[in-house]
Parts: sequence; C-alpha cells; structure tokens
Amino acid sequence: MTARRAFLVVMDSAGIGGAPDAAEFFNGDRSDRGANTIGHIAQACAQGQCEEGRTGPINLPTLSALGLGAAITHASGLHIPDFDVPLTGTWGAATEISQGKDTPSGHWELAGLPVPWDWAYFPDKEDSFDADLIAQVCAAAGSDGILGNCHAPGTAIIERFGAEHMRTGAPICYTSADSVFQIAAHEETFGLDRLLALCEAIAPILHKRRVGRVIARPFIGNEVDGFTRTPHRRDYAIMPPRPVLSNWAQDAGRATFAVGKIGDIFSMQGFDAVRKGTDAQLMGHLGDLVRDAPEGSFTFANFVEFDSLYGHRRDVSGYARALEWFDAAIAPLVANLRQGDIMVFTADHGNDPTWSGTDHTRERVPVLIAGAGVGNLGHIGFTDVAGFVAAHLGIEVPSA
Repeated sequence: MTARRAFLVVMDSAGIGGAPDAAEFFNGDRSDRGANTIGHIAQACAQGQCEEGRTGPINLPTLSALGLGAAITHASGLHIPDFDVPLTGTWGAATEISQGKDTPSGHWELAGLPVPWDWAYFPDKEDSFDADLIAQVCAAAGSDGILGNCHAPGTAIIERFGAEHMRTGAPICYTSADSVFQIAAHEETFGLDRLLALCEAIAPILHKRRVGRVIARPFIGNEVDGFTRTPHRRDYAIMPPRPVLSNWAQDAGRATFAVGKIGDIFSMQGFDAVRKGTDAQLMGHLGDLVRDAPEGSFTFANFVEFDSLYGHRRDVSGYARALEWFDAAIAPLVANLRQGDIMVFTADHGNDPTWSGTDHTRERVPVLIAGAGVGNLGHIGFTDVAGFVAAHLGIEVPSA
C-alpha cells in the first residue's frame, strides 16, 4: 500500500450549487439558495458576458474529463453543455454539515473533522469590535487606536485607509461575514515582522471567543501609486480539537506536505514541509511534489486566488480566466502521476461571482479524482473525501 501517493487539491471557493441548507445562509438580505459558482460562470461565458482577458464559452477540458459537468448536474440540476466530454475520472458532489461557509469549516471537514462548535462572528457592519478587544489590539500594537473597525473587502479597506495608516501607524482591523479578524498593515512603514507578531499576540484572545482565524494582510505602495497586497499573508487559525487527515498520515509514518495556506489553516500541525506563494508559484510547488514526493506520501494543497482575487470582488471574467489557467496547468500534473497515485480536486465552499454581496456562498462542491478510473460517487459528505484518501493510502481512520 505504501507505493500509493495522494494529492488533495482545494480550488478555493469553486462551488457547484445545490446545498440543501443554502436558504439558511445569506449575503446581506439575499439567501444563498440558487448560488452556483462554476455553473453560473460557465453560463455567463456561454452568453458572451466574460470577455475581459478571455473570450467565448469556458474551456475546462481537464476538469470536464474528470467529471465536473456531471458533478454540477448531480449537485444542482444545472446542465452545462460545454462540459459534456468523455469521462476519464471518478466524480461526486460533496455536502458540508458544519455550520459555516468559511475556510476552516470546509477544510477541517474535508480533512475528516466537522466543526464541533458554532463559530463566533462580528455581525455589526460598522463599529464591529468591542472596546475591550480594541484596547487589547492597541496594547499589542503599541498604537493609540485602530482604523477600519468594520466589514470590508480586503482591497477596498486598504484603498480607504492605507494613507491614513501610513501617517498614523494605526493598524487597519476589519472582518466579514466569516468568523475572522483581519489586520492590514504596510510592510515597510509598519513592518511585516511587527504585523505578524501583532497577529500572533492577539490570536489566542480571538480563539478563546471561537473566532476561527486572525489573518495578517500585509500590503505595499503609497497614496499616489496605489496599494497592493503582498503574498506574505499569514493565517492564525484555531487548532483543530482532534487529529485530522494529515495527522493520520503523519502518525502512520508517511511524508506529508502542505501547499499554500493549508499549513496556516491547520496551525502548522501534521505537515513535514510547507510551501507557499502565489497560485502560479504554488502550481510549480505542486508539480515538484508530483515529480519528487516519496512513495506513500500525502500532499494537501489550496489555490486561494479564485476566492481572494475574483470571488469576493464579483469578477466573473477574472474567475473564468483563473479556472482556465488552472485547468491548463494541472493537465501535465495529472499526466505525470505515477501508477497508483490519485489526485483529488475539490473545494471548501462557494463564492459565486454572479451573486449579490461579497461573501462566500453556501454550496456543494465537486469531488473529481484522477487516477481512480471512471466512476460515480454520487452525493457524499465532505468527510468522505478524507476517508477516500485515507483508504487509498492504506492508513487507519481513528474512531471519533
């Protein structure tokens, strides 16, 4: 069994609609019922509505051959003719049970652990944080106050407060509909090390409240030329309360690798090595692991830019371009899998760029498997993904 390797690849936010409880989740006053990230992007492309940097119907031959179209139809009833191709993979549609549509909820459950509590949130769109929390942040930052204190997209908040932050040194603190506390600061005037130290200092305070993540959001630039976020983001997430898939593999003596923000999501636990960067750099890291990772190893990867650059910004053309880039880039990786390897493509939630609001959308997600032959898993749970990978690797799934 140890000759087999497994690669679990999360296309962050690439949902396929149909979540049975979508009506219980909202973007503003609109429920998520009917949201369908990939399905609606494909429809918009077919209707000529995604012509910025690309043109025509969406072209995803690799994912389509693995069963993307079949998974979308099974999840939501939506048929995308552009995905009708002969199948070479095993496909399914996974449904989440954790009461969240955010990064930790989706990734923990894909790794075998539904979230065993309700996350804490900051529901007020303005004046989101209480005085005690603000005082603790100021004390840790050595500042007289904070900026932001609201719900906001990450790019908009630095455009709004970046110059004032550079003048005053006050950290920019903001949140969203997710269970998250984010701090943006300039890498040069505030300092990257100082930002990371600030987030590390306050993370335990937020974790005690059951806020899922504290995220450092460094940026560079100036008021004249504009501000740009850097790839030095760092997530400080709550430690999963029980071992998950990477721990199971590591405890079984297997080499384990994290690509992208996976290490942060799981508090750097359960991985022998972590490789980070932009999505283009991460694809290179994943390709290196396909070539070099040892027999019996487990690699867990996340490609975040679908979500961070296009989903939250409701950029339909940009999301379509990212999907087409990803599909072309993974084709040689799938072709270079060794005999006995599997590569599983899935997602952690949705973020339909055709929807209202700027938050994630509650959706089922695709499960597309290369290396397991042609098959139909039908409707499965997120935790079944972990079970499938563990069974392939021949490692024991601990009892709850």
